Amino acid sequence: MPARPPGSAWAPRAALIAALLPLLSDCGPARNQFAPSCPGTAILGDAADFSAYRGPGRDLTDLVLQARIVSISGNCKKGDDKDHIAVVVSVGVDLTRGPGMNGREADVPIFLAVVQGDAILDKQVIRMRSIFPSNVDRVTLTPGEVDLSLPVTADKTGASYTLLAGFQLAPDQLRLNRQSGG
Repeated sequence: MPARPPGSAWAPRAALIAALLPLLSDCGPARNQFAPSCPGTAILGDAADFSAYRGPGRDLTDLVLQARIVSISGNCKKGDDKDHIAVVVSVGVDLTRGPGMNGREADVPIFLAVVQGDAILDKQVIRMRSIFPSNVDRVTLTPGEVDLSLPVTADKTGASYTLLAGFQLAPDQLRLNRQSGG
């Protein structure tokens, strides 16, 4: 086989790339097309913390589980039709196993609400299962991604909405959070 002159190895690759360019040009969004605007996100302050106790006591030895919502994130893309956007949302939660916990598993109720102004348009409660590995008393988890479809018009974009995350609290848990400034 005859030796190639130096520098000629790039020529076949360049020809292959030039042949593939027209095929690749149809990938991606059309020119001047942007991702749809996304809703704002917020963690509801009074519902950002969760504490569960064993029995009526509120001593540290009675603490079963303590949790805090630490993040809410998502992304948006065009929906199935021009009148909707698709939103994928994820909530991050820090959980701490208390001395009052029997076993290593607990369920934590988290809500995700879609609001527009003061109106709650939709609310989903997600039961997040937390499992603490052996010798681990603190974990950060997400209950999984939540898929939403939000209606949009020329006058109402995704930015018209806000996604709120919090714990679905019992009245006494909410009262405790408000008293402690949670």
